[in-house]
Amino acid sequence: MFTLCVVLIILASIVLAFVVLIQNSKGGGLASNFASSNQVMGVRKTADVLEKTTWGLAAGIMILCFVCAFLSRNEYNSVHGISNTQVEQTTTDAGAEE
Repeated sequence: MFTLCVVLIILASIVLAFVVLIQNSKGGGLASNFASSNQVMGVRKTADVLEKTTWGLAAGIMILCFVCAFLSRNEYNSVHGISNTQVEQTTTDAGAEE
């Protein structure tokens, strides 16, 4: 599961890089190629789609990173035989000593 999550992060990062490179902040980029007057998607609509795709991919990468962090912590604890009660007890004991 962890490996799948990492692969999804890498793929989303590559797609995000291409989407950002397609955009042009001056109004050009992919949107400027569709300059005909009888097009279905206008220049403004293309820029909106690219912007929404950028934000969606960035949010997806962030969520996948949080999932990977949670999975790696659980995997580490299971490999080393640490249960959640041991972790809670250790943190409680450390707080009592101070």
